[in-house]
Amino acid sequence: MTASTRRTVLSLYMRVLRIARSWQAPSGVKGDTETDRNYIIQEACTLFRQNQQLTDHESIQRSIEECEARIEIGLHYRNPYPRPTYLPPLGLATQKGRKLKAQQRLRKQAKPLYLQSYDET
Repeated sequence: MTASTRRTVLSLYMRVLRIARSWQAPSGVKGDTETDRNYIIQEACTLFRQNQQLTDHESIQRSIEECEARIEIGLHYRNPYPRPTYLPPLGLATQKGRKLKAQQRLRKQAKPLYLQSYDET
C-alpha cells in the first residue's frame, strides 16, 4: 500500500468515526441514536479489518469507492444501514448447469457498489 493510499484509507476511517460521533437518528429518540452510532462504529471496524489484508491496488480502490458510496448514501438518506437490493428477474430460480451460472452472473452484476464487501447468503 502506498503512502497516499494509506492516508486516504485512514482519513476515510476517521471520517466514519466522526460521522458516528455526531450522528443523530431521524426519529430523535436517544435510544435510536445510540443504536445507530454503535452500528456505524461496529460496521466500520468490521469492514476495515476485513479489508486490512488487501494488497492489490485495484481491490483497495474498489473498497475505498465502496466506503465513500456508503458514507454518501448514509448521509443523504439519514440511514446508516445498507439500502436493500433487488434481484433481477429469474434471480432466484433453482436451476442447474448453464442457467444457474447465468443467474449467478446476473445476481453479481445487480449487486450495487456499496455492498461489494458482503457475501451472498
